[in-house]
Amino acid sequence: MLPDAAEPGLNSEGGLRAAYAAHGAELYRYALRQLGDDGGAQEVVQEVFLRAWRRADAYDPSIASLRVWLFAIARNVIVDEIRRLNVRPWRRELTDEPESGRDTVGPADDALVDTWLVEEALRRLRPEHRQAIVEAYLRGRPHAEIAAEAGVPLGTIRSRVFYGLKALRLAMDEMGVEP
Repeated sequence: MLPDAAEPGLNSEGGLRAAYAAHGAELYRYALRQLGDDGGAQEVVQEVFLRAWRRADAYDPSIASLRVWLFAIARNVIVDEIRRLNVRPWRRELTDEPESGRDTVGPADDALVDTWLVEEALRRLRPEHRQAIVEAYLRGRPHAEIAAEAGVPLGTIRSRVFYGLKALRLAMDEMGVEP
């Protein structure tokens, strides 16, 4: 379903239709959970695909999957929408929907997208940097224990973690993830 080298890109009608068919419904459900508003969720999906179409040349499948790239765009659009609603609170009064759930992005959905983004960024790291970061930060192991298990000096693990984090930040920036 995902456009690849043999299929038309996102900047063509066929490629955009294929991307929408593959991810549109899931993006809609994500936006609906975040905003609690059907119309708002539809607008978010439209804006996601509009931005994807406009920035199709920026999409690099070696950096992130199409799904992750679209969800990163959706997350930014939703945050923009929530900020816009908070600046103009009178807009909320025009809807019949309750305003609960609209002031913040849902923690469970936001955590899921963050997990996808971090996984994609970790895949871009060199294996030794990825292993050091996963062991130190995700598994909470001390550097000395990681060094002993890997059979390398403690300074090497510290260096791998340091440079791995720098590479992880760069990878997330390349993916268009805003802090």
